[in-house]
This record gives sequence, structure tokens and C-alpha cells, in this order.
Amino acid sequence: MALGAEALVVWAERLFRAEGERRPIPPLTEEEPGITVQEAYRVQLEVVRRKLALGETVVGHKIGLTSRPMQEMFGVGEPDYGHLFRSMAYESGSEIDYPLLQPRVEAEIAFILKRDLEGPGLGIHDVLQATDYVVPAIEVVDSRIENWRIKLPDTVADNASSGCFVLGGRPTRVEDVDLELVGMVLSEDGEVVQTGAGAAVLGHPAFAVAWLANKLAEFGTPLKAGHVVLSGAVSAAVAAKAGSRYVVNFGKLGRVEAVFPQQEGEA
Repeated sequence: MALGAEALVVWAERLFRAEGERRPIPPLTEEEPGITVQEAYRVQLEVVRRKLALGETVVGHKIGLTSRPMQEMFGVGEPDYGHLFRSMAYESGSEIDYPLLQPRVEAEIAFILKRDLEGPGLGIHDVLQATDYVVPAIEVVDSRIENWRIKLPDTVADNASSGCFVLGGRPTRVEDVDLELVGMVLSEDGEVVQTGAGAAVLGHPAFAVAWLANKLAEFGTPLKAGHVVLSGAVSAAVAAKAGSRYVVNFGKLGRVEAVFPQQEGEA
């Protein structure tokens, strides 16, 4: 049974309020087991509409489910995507004060576009030609769904489980780095907790960006010049701990770090 327009608006409101109040909600798929991925994207877009009406600005997109293990876990054959807003952006070294519920840290490569990128039919070369530069990034993923009990429509409706993001400050031209082979080390308070490489993202991070541009073409939406595209995690996510510092080092590509504040009442 298709999810009606009224139900879509109700779920958008529940997700919107869950973020603002920092109170997670039960999974959509428990109450609406028949919800489709297409309907979940409509919920996501309704949340986006509400944020834009309050003065938010879209500054890019994020791509999720870019690894084979994650796709197999969700039983899908392609990634998903969400929207990035200006309020979600942090500079390297910042203390993260975004309204998060159950954050996790992911290491990614961010593409900054120098011209619009509009599918369909785009490939890696098209993405590289349209990219101004790349920087290392931390995506702080989050879920407004209780205890991360998510199925694919849950995460899609919830803006692809977006939280906020942190960009490194040293731009690198794509011709100066092998994005497929570049390695990454993720540290928590100086201890290595994850390693990975660019090829973990659909074989090449630029391929993920091409997928996004081609997918958005179905809705008549191009990726815009100046926008940020978070291309996908190069390793598993790490649960963020209050009071901890996370550093992502991509070697030649540079590094980026973020600090999570102590919780109230902690020393």
C-alpha cells in the first residue's frame, strides 16, 4: 500500500522534530512496513523543504552505502544520498556543537566542484574534469531513529543518516593525487581505530560522485558549482565519544580533525 501524502508529511515532521529536540523516534519501517525507497526520498525532500523555509541553504550532498558490505547488509545494489546544509559545515579542529543524538565518525574524501555536473551518462573522467579540488573530510553520521535500528527506507527518509561534516583546509588538485590508492588512518585520541583507502568507495571515489550526478538527473537536479560532495566512507564508522578528538590522515591529501565536547556534568 502506497504511503499517502498526509503520511509523508507526518513522518517528515517527526524526523524534523526528532533532530531539533534530540529525541530519536521508532523506525518508519515498523509502522509503515510497505514504505518504498522512492517514498522515503519524498519524506527526505519534505524535511529539506522545511529547513529551506527556515533559512537553511543547501551546500552539497553526501553519498552513503558506497561499500559492498553495507549494500549487502541493506540488500541493495546502489548507494543512497542526502543533502548537506550550511549549518552542518565545520572547519578542521572545530568542536562539534551540532544537535546530535548518536553520532559516528567516518573518514571521506570531499569533492568541491568548479562547475555544474549534470547526468545522465557521467563517468569518473567527467567528475574529475568538473572538480575544483578535493580535501579530506570527516562526516559525522547520525540517526534520528532509535538505536540505529534502520532499514534502507529509514536511513533514506532521515537524510541518509546525515549529521554534520568537517573539511580539511588544504585543497589538492585531482591530478596531483591517486584517489583510488590514497590511504587513510583514523585515530581516536591518538590511537588508530580504522584504516582504509579510496578504492573502498565503489572502486574509486569519483565513481560515487558520478553515480550521484546520474541519480539526481532523474529528478532534473544537477550538482552545482561550488558545492561539496562527500563521496562515501573509506572505512567502517566509529562511534563518537564525548571529549574525544578524531583525526583523519590521508597522507599526501592532508588531514582533518574534530573534537566532541564533554557531556554536561563530566570533568
